[in-house]
Amino acid sequence: MKFELQSNDIKSKARAGVIHTDHGAIHTPIFMPVGTAGTVKAVHQRELKQDINAEIILGNTYHLYLRPGLSLLEKAGGLHKFNGWNGPILTDSGGYQVYSLSENRKIEEEGVTFRSHIDGSRHIFSPERVMDIQRSIGADIIMAFDECTPYPCEYDYAKTSLAMTHRWLKRCCKRFDSTQPRYEYAQTLFPIVQGSVYKDLRVQSAEFIASCERDGNAIGGLAVGEPAEMMYEMTELVCDILPKDKPRYLMGVGTPANILESIALGVDMFDCVMPTRNARNGMLFTTQGIINIRNEKWKDDLSAIDEELGGYASTHYSKAYLRHLVHSKEMLGAQIASIHNLTFYLWLVGQAREHIKAGDFAGWKNSIVSKLMTRL
Repeated sequence: MKFELQSNDIKSKARAGVIHTDHGAIHTPIFMPVGTAGTVKAVHQRELKQDINAEIILGNTYHLYLRPGLSLLEKAGGLHKFNGWNGPILTDSGGYQVYSLSENRKIEEEGVTFRSHIDGSRHIFSPERVMDIQRSIGADIIMAFDECTPYPCEYDYAKTSLAMTHRWLKRCCKRFDSTQPRYEYAQTLFPIVQGSVYKDLRVQSAEFIASCERDGNAIGGLAVGEPAEMMYEMTELVCDILPKDKPRYLMGVGTPANILESIALGVDMFDCVMPTRNARNGMLFTTQGIINIRNEKWKDDLSAIDEELGGYASTHYSKAYLRHLVHSKEMLGAQIASIHNLTFYLWLVGQAREHIKAGDFAGWKNSIVSKLMTRL
């Protein structure tokens, strides 16, 4: 993997670049639709490419390991061939699922023992095992195995957890470097900065991750309930330490405002379930603000969902029709809303990229954030 830095904004730390992978180029800043179990919910791969303009999608190690399982993925030739997506893929290591399954797991130095949410079967994830699993899944970018601490989190726990995450990272790097890709393309490993909301721990972690000299780096353990300003403070602190010539990935973020503010701090890559999850519940992000399509006010509104946005789903269907589908519990409603929201998110980072290149990102960001978060 190679990162080509192309432009820097004059009045912020925002930058535009290109990540080159064997499955294609990723133009940053970028939003990555989440396809946890091998699919972006309610969206065809053709729509991801042609309508949404997605350049990279996510899969999840924990979910794919449990179902469909490594045997089938290996038989298919990896996740790309199994799900028919020929662009880049990133896989999360399962660390966040370990965090969310607090009642069904046990964390020890060797790794994590957990019970499947599907059938209760017992499994063990170690740093080495997670590297092997992600080799089998075959993502272009794979994540190191870490512990995502909750918020709030006591300082002593965060410090102990961080030390273990760093020891796990050393084991991840050793295993990754001693193995080869299972398929005929390269893979790269991203470490993850942790440290909760404690400045000294975040600095320590960012310096350690930078010293590992990997092709890209991630920032984890944020967007887990802490105030937005605290998230921005930690993000800026870490971005100022991580290498400027490598992409920075802020995991699990977020709202349109979160994304724009974090781009201004130097982040290049984002993912979040929000656009698809909220779409299935009738919340639409538009160029004019946020719409709850279930509301009565849209019942007779025959205007397009978002004419300014462009894209088939956003311009071909009316608000009234989409509201009708949602209230009728028609599957097409979730599909149209999901495609629309993802189209908006990719439009948003695309606009950010153009304004970075033009040198006026900071001013554009400040002028549009409040509008995008207004509830219509």
